[in-house]
Amino acid sequence: MKTKSICSSLLASRTSILTILSILLLLNTPGLALGVSYFESGRAQNSEDAGKPTTASKAAAAGEKPATETSSPRANTSLTTDEQLQQLRDKVRKLEELIQQQQKMVEALQSQNKDGTASSSNAGTAGITSTAGPVTTANPVTAAGAISVPKPVAQKNGDVPDSPLQFRIGSAYVTPVGFMDFTTVFRSATGGSGIGTNFGSIPFNNTPAGHLTESRFSAQNSRIGLRVDALVHDAHVIGYLESDFLGPAPGNVAVSSNSDPLRLRVYWVDITKGKFEMLGGQSWSMLTPGRKGISPLPGDLFISQDIDVNYQAGLVWSRDPQFRLVYHANDKVALGLSLEASEQYIGGSAGGGTITLPTAINASGAYANQLDNGNTTLNAPNLHPDIIGKLAFDPKLGKRDLHVEFAGLVSSFKVFNPLNGKTFTSTGGGGSVNLNLELFKNFRVITNNFYSDGGGRWIFGQAPDLVIRGDGSPSLVHAASTVSGIEAQVSKNLLLYAYYGGIYIDRNTVIDPANGKPVGYGFAGSSSSQNRAIQEGTVGFTKTFWKDPRYGALQFMGQYSYLDRRPWFVAAGQPKVAHNNTIFLNLRYVLPGSAPKIDNK
Repeated sequence: MKTKSICSSLLASRTSILTILSILLLLNTPGLALGVSYFESGRAQNSEDAGKPTTASKAAAAGEKPATETSSPRANTSLTTDEQLQQLRDKVRKLEELIQQQQKMVEALQSQNKDGTASSSNAGTAGITSTAGPVTTANPVTAAGAISVPKPVAQKNGDVPDSPLQFRIGSAYVTPVGFMDFTTVFRSATGGSGIGTNFGSIPFNNTPAGHLTESRFSAQNSRIGLRVDALVHDAHVIGYLESDFLGPAPGNVAVSSNSDPLRLRVYWVDITKGKFEMLGGQSWSMLTPGRKGISPLPGDLFISQDIDVNYQAGLVWSRDPQFRLVYHANDKVALGLSLEASEQYIGGSAGGGTITLPTAINASGAYANQLDNGNTTLNAPNLHPDIIGKLAFDPKLGKRDLHVEFAGLVSSFKVFNPLNGKTFTSTGGGGSVNLNLELFKNFRVITNNFYSDGGGRWIFGQAPDLVIRGDGSPSLVHAASTVSGIEAQVSKNLLLYAYYGGIYIDRNTVIDPANGKPVGYGFAGSSSSQNRAIQEGTVGFTKTFWKDPRYGALQFMGQYSYLDRRPWFVAAGQPKVAHNNTIFLNLRYVLPGSAPKIDNK
């Protein structure tokens, strides 16, 4: 289409100028000589083949005197007016012949553009094609020196056109990823956590925060990153980087500049050769529920459709440093093993309730840097990485997709009590069963279920992994969660969803030797932050105004969530339940394009 547009424009401009020259001819004005001179000088450059001799060179070869471009009808006073007019008519006739030649070239190029068989020698085209990815076209100057025509790329049915943002370095293809978000949040009670919900710390209605509503604008969830694909020694290598702007913010961030800090989300390299895959770096945990196979790519994971940057209460997930191996037996079965960063967690992060330590251990600070309370940074020691295994199946039920997976977790804890000189070790773990079924066309049923003994950290830090007994030994905490719901693509541009998320944290009470009173988690008299249950119901939609792989997508999203939390202990006369209503609205522009298709089989 670009070829047709360029040539048609050229033809139109030639025709327009010819019309002007004809008028000047009738008027016999001096401007005609200048116009004829222009066309004669440019004729050789715009002919179908620049290597052919010009009219002037042909005349010279025949011994004739060429009509020079610097001459003017009025410059040769020996010619009569009729002779001058005859010369001008001859020149106009030659211009008409030139236009006819241009017309033939336009028709030829249009024909080539239709059947995709234009060659670089006669149409001035060039292309760069790689079997390792998409086709990239270049637009060099053509032999004719006037028209640059890209070679058309034949696309198979269903193929996604190349992203205009995608570029190539050597044999690697680089695809920018991300989106720009404008998020609005309204809460019936002030959470004090920005656009992400801290599920375990929503305020009770007898506190100032419980009496105040909250509204907030933010662009923090905007993401930026890139994906690099390459074929190296028959192995498909993917490098993936993704960041957002939800990093720790200075206290005055919202006063003037709103300079939200950039934050690392994931950064990993993945190598697949044949049936084997290896990944190293920071990625979504293998324990995160999947939608397809065992994959680190965000689009293959179930992290809900929620706008909330902390997703849904009850979702099991982490983005952590890890090393994983995956065996893809076939397109329907995958088996994976992952070693992931562990942490001896006692609560306190993302609104989770913190355990109560025995008096002597707490007063001495003996375990201050041995256990992570959400503010320990990287001080807590860890016996070994958490070990996660997963088995995933992706069979077909007739024409419907089904994804089923089973995952297991092994986690160990080790502490040293300087008060009695003893070292203690304990090992726990957990498991999950997840299902994602297309019940009928464009309607999916999802359920993800997790139970653990010492794996509460994996439920978005809402439950502690352990408590500490009076002698300093660890005692593991039972915790379970679920996220279940439906997703319906009711039309091409409208997605509806509804989820229920639930978290249950078992009490673990131990006796404090100093006073004989109970401590740990969920004991009588414990803090109202030590939750027994957290539940969230969510409904939402995603409306796509337009979507094009060349230009991206523009979406409007909405989410409503009702959240309640119930602590183990409530003082007399105090509310037993804290609840909050939250509305999210989000306008999103998604960057265009998709990753190249690389076949390493």
